[in-house]
Amino acid sequence: MNIWKPLFLVALATGSCSVVVTAQTQTLRLQDALKTGLNNYQSLKAKENYARAAVENVHTVKREFLPDLNLSAQNSYGTVNGQNGPMWGYKGWTTGASGPVLPSQNWNAAFGGLYLANISWDVVTFGRRVAKVEMAKQQLDNSNADLEQEKFEQQVRIAGAYLNLLAAQRLRKSMESNLQRAQELQRMIVSRALNGLNAGVDSSIANAEVSKAKLSLIDADAYMLQQSNKLAEMMDVTPQDFQLDTTFISKIPNEMLQPQETHDSINIMQQPLLKYYSTRIHLSEANQQFIAKNVMPRLSLMGVMQTRGSGFNADYSAANLNSYSSGYWDGVSPNRSNYLLGLNLSWTVTDLWRTHSQAARQHYTTEALKNEYTQQHHRLRQQLVLSESQLLNAFKKYKEAPVGLKAAADAFLQKSTLYENGLSDIADLSQALYNINRAETDRDIAYNGVWQALLYKAATIGDLQVFLSQL
Repeated sequence: MNIWKPLFLVALATGSCSVVVTAQTQTLRLQDALKTGLNNYQSLKAKENYARAAVENVHTVKREFLPDLNLSAQNSYGTVNGQNGPMWGYKGWTTGASGPVLPSQNWNAAFGGLYLANISWDVVTFGRRVAKVEMAKQQLDNSNADLEQEKFEQQVRIAGAYLNLLAAQRLRKSMESNLQRAQELQRMIVSRALNGLNAGVDSSIANAEVSKAKLSLIDADAYMLQQSNKLAEMMDVTPQDFQLDTTFISKIPNEMLQPQETHDSINIMQQPLLKYYSTRIHLSEANQQFIAKNVMPRLSLMGVMQTRGSGFNADYSAANLNSYSSGYWDGVSPNRSNYLLGLNLSWTVTDLWRTHSQAARQHYTTEALKNEYTQQHHRLRQQLVLSESQLLNAFKKYKEAPVGLKAAADAFLQKSTLYENGLSDIADLSQALYNINRAETDRDIAYNGVWQALLYKAATIGDLQVFLSQL
């Protein structure tokens, strides 16, 4: 996943960005940016809805094992000719008649009514119900872990975009200072060239340095707007000119001033990504258990209460074909009732062979998920070692950057003074101008790099408080 890539900002990027910038005077703190991003980002809202769906799925599965209660009322009109002989109703499409067997067809018809209540309940499922509910609960845990992992990743992305934008803003200021120095030197060099104190070519070189500084400033502006747009995207807000907290360029994390905890003593088992991979394993195991339970029989309780009415009288027969009434109420009025209670034990024996392959398939899926979990755990341990090295190197750069900047500033002052007095040439002055600009850039990257390295470590450990607690 992208959040595990190093977050160091090492150079300015070139290009253009068509971001509409609006006025923003209030300072945006990192905590506020994180809160806004968590509230607005659509991917997180989708994960939250998936988690809610998993909650409802648990309720649904539990209610699947409630008794099936059916109520039915039926009125019909037709004949009751009977016939001896077997029959089979294809896909249930047939009719039922309970009249006498007559020597020939007749078309006497009357109304009839059927009213019944039917209940069926799997009272014993031999562990199938428990296994299915457990599988639904594991699905819920998996959805919640996926949500927490997405939240954590989004926070890391927002923090990374925040630091990148802050570094881009500082680099732009450095480029602006570089342009001002180049323009001041340009005025001095052009003045001396016009007075014949320096060669005319020096003014051309000075003009080139100013043009180069302007191009660098344009690139810095474009990159800063690109990073601003990235932060706005992570927060799901309109792109704007963000005013950021300067804490990240005015101090370094307090953790760097204290003895560092080694990677051997850091526990990463609570890493959100590992938790998510773990819930995948548990879900697969629960699915495997449910498949294994499907081979078991089921014991069902059945109960039926039925009441009927008929327009044909009890003595209706071949000898008395007129003993019936075509009146509606005579036919639908209930006058005969029956009930039935019973237990049904059913077992599909061939499931023994079907579920064996299904269970084996799920077993290997579980083993594959365990392999992925182990691989991810090893990767995080390796990244933890790398993050500690990066943090140490970033701190070394932070301590060294002011030394290089002071040396470059002294050299620039010296070369400019020597040049102004005719004791140095334009090449030495141009090199000094380049060196001080590079030293300022290194300083800006070094300050920000310490925070970037700490964020990378916090992302690897899976605890953003490692980073936020230093603010």
